[in-house]
Amino acid sequence: MRTLIAWVFFYSLDGLLAEEGTGFWDARFPLPFEPDHLQEQIDLYSSADLHLMGRSAYEGMSANLPGSDHPFSAFMDAAPKVVFSRTLREPSWANTTVVSGDTAEEVRRLREGGDGHVIVWGGVRLWRSLLEEDLIDELHVDLHPYVAGEGTRLFDGDPANYALELVASTPYANGTVQLHYRRPR
Repeated sequence: MRTLIAWVFFYSLDGLLAEEGTGFWDARFPLPFEPDHLQEQIDLYSSADLHLMGRSAYEGMSANLPGSDHPFSAFMDAAPKVVFSRTLREPSWANTTVVSGDTAEEVRRLREGGDGHVIVWGGVRLWRSLLEEDLIDELHVDLHPYVAGEGTRLFDGDPANYALELVASTPYANGTVQLHYRRPR
């Protein structure tokens, strides 16, 4: 069975995600890539069997990555992608399938398709729905040295009880700490 990995990029010390139009977003972009952290991300993302995302994450990525000089562009253009949306009909990004049915049921089916790993890019509603169904196997959280004060909480009451075990924590020169958690099964 495939491992489902959610990587939360921009998470503040006060538990908020960076959102476009907030001070946290503006402080993080353009963020210089930390070479070791970037290579870790590239290795994990480029070796994924599949990439899952909600409509908002898909729209942001598909507007900025295809054909760009971003370090993720080439492998993400070629990668199989699944977008969960009830409103998106025709994907504009190559190798993309849109799913509008039961998200948890579809993710369970996709997990059965091999032994590798699947990356869940977000957004928040997708992450929360998969956490509630206990489908995420690993969380990689990039904790930034920033108190945001505004934004969306990743954990906002659901799931109410969710134990994780720390696999690794890696500090980077820019002050970010990458936390790698696994769901004990």
